[in-house]
Amino acid sequence: MDRLKGKVAIITGGGSGIGRASCLLFAREGAKVVVADYVLEGGKETVRQITEAGGEAVFVQADVSKSADVQNMIGATIRNYGRVDVLFNNAGIEGPSSKLANLKEEDWDRVIAIDLTSVYLGMKYVIPEMIKQGGGSIISTASVAGMVGFPGSGAYAAAKAGVINLTRLAALEYADKNIRVNCICPGVIETPMVDRVVGGRPRERIVRTEPVGRLGRPEEIANAALFLASDESSFATGAPFVIDGGYIAR
Repeated sequence: MDRLKGKVAIITGGGSGIGRASCLLFAREGAKVVVADYVLEGGKETVRQITEAGGEAVFVQADVSKSADVQNMIGATIRNYGRVDVLFNNAGIEGPSSKLANLKEEDWDRVIAIDLTSVYLGMKYVIPEMIKQGGGSIISTASVAGMVGFPGSGAYAAAKAGVINLTRLAALEYADKNIRVNCICPGVIETPMVDRVVGGRPRERIVRTEPVGRLGRPEEIANAALFLASDESSFATGAPFVIDGGYIAR
């Protein structure tokens, strides 16, 4: 307990899946949490769960692909809590499954905007605040799809590969400012996104591809985010943390 006591954390995509699990865990560990999500109902439900458990949280509605919304998200955090110690760029979408030549340009643009441009915008607007206060931790959700080929997910894979390299670049540029920048590369996790991707296909077919014999849980990714948000990871920066049940080790 209290691994994040006194810290203020923004978590995007906080209304469901990995985002909600991370919001709840960060709050239990003492953080004041800004739950950011485009979906009003999901974000407010996360805040309700936090406050009913005795934690502190506020909701900010944001489309993280839009500069104005990201600036408002950062500004609202400063107005409410005076600082930002942690930014977890977690919001993302999968986009339609399609071979590259059949992928519509508008679908490519939307996935890149939400999965990659949002990370750039989050970093762009939070880094000046972190420099003012003497440091901070930036975490982003990438994916193993950004490290190996995933046919049918061209825009998603390209965006997540971009997140990994943007993480490395930002870590090097701001290491001397005491700002740590890392990303998490989940495998297949039991989330609403995976439910959409799987559709009506038998879940057992996917499980058979996992060396550990099961899918991951949102809480397992949240635990990694907690480590990276806390002072326990003070020497970790510029790294993609793979949590995939051994998928890409094969």
